[in-house]
Amino acid sequence: MSSVDAAADAMANLSVSNKTEGAPCTRRFLSPEEEGIVSQAEIDKFQWIDTIGTGTFGIVRLCRLEGVDRPLSMKILSKSQLLRLNQEVHIISERDVLTKIRHPFVVTLYRTFASKSYLYMLMEFIPGGEIFYHLRRANFYPQPTAQFYAAQIVLVLEYLHSLQIAYRDLKPENLLLGKNGYIRVVDFGFAKHIPKGTRSYTMCGTPEYLAPEIIITHGHGLEVDWWALGIFMYEMLIGSTPFYHDNQSEVYNQVLASRISFPSSFDPVAKDIVRRLLIPDPSARFGCLHNGAADVRRHKFFRGVNWQGLYSEEIKAPFIPPLRSEWDTSQFEEYPEEECALPPPGNLSADEQALFAKF
Repeated sequence: MSSVDAAADAMANLSVSNKTEGAPCTRRFLSPEEEGIVSQAEIDKFQWIDTIGTGTFGIVRLCRLEGVDRPLSMKILSKSQLLRLNQEVHIISERDVLTKIRHPFVVTLYRTFASKSYLYMLMEFIPGGEIFYHLRRANFYPQPTAQFYAAQIVLVLEYLHSLQIAYRDLKPENLLLGKNGYIRVVDFGFAKHIPKGTRSYTMCGTPEYLAPEIIITHGHGLEVDWWALGIFMYEMLIGSTPFYHDNQSEVYNQVLASRISFPSSFDPVAKDIVRRLLIPDPSARFGCLHNGAADVRRHKFFRGVNWQGLYSEEIKAPFIPPLRSEWDTSQFEEYPEEECALPPPGNLSADEQALFAKF
């Protein structure tokens, strides 16, 4: 039994309140028939509906496949761009991690495949948009809303860490909302398997969310995710991160100093858990002690959380994205036509092509 299952079972005796109408869990996986269709489909069989994301390496498109009765998203990445910026290891890692995990609050990867110039990652479409987008519109979240989202991240981190996987890129931009208002964690490009007793020395992540041990490059482990949770909780409750500056080096200096300013309106219980998560010493950080994630779950900030009901998506979310249908892309940014084009195909050598053989 995984640590998440154990946590859910331990909370199963709590009453479920504010249940969502209808089925308790809207999380859907492909049927055996759909899996067969997806596994045999060539890229030209997908109908492109809309562009829902763009980046340095490629684009993300909403798409349709005949015989599959649900919207799909396709992440399309340029091999040459990945190689140019030395990111091929990260995309291989993302593929490896997502094929190993299945969790209600993590995006589902259905299939990966490749052409001569591009990599394709077929995933579920998550229509509710980014937490980043909704948080900026709200300025900040009331504590019950922050509790709802933070509790889901606790369950995700507990699950990933039970598999010795560090996520390493927690931030509002990487958290999408499903149509029922529950979180889906996306973008596992920085995720890495870090076995117990080993460290990673890669400098990766978003500056405002980096733990001190990543910045000093003396090696880090799973503990960095609990630090990032503390930053995320602070940002939800205040509307900004505790460490911020236009100069990236100054952000690092602030993180290493770890002096956190709380406004007088900041709830004392919330302040306590944020302080415990933002302890510079990883060995003393909340979530990293003898009881692991259980310490976080038992903190007063999460008092009243029905962990079993949350895991099963039975609790009504505080915010339901306003969607006309499951195909609605209104919660995503509209991109100019020139940004919706794929990077031009590159001319890769046989050795370079071999780096993507696992796709």
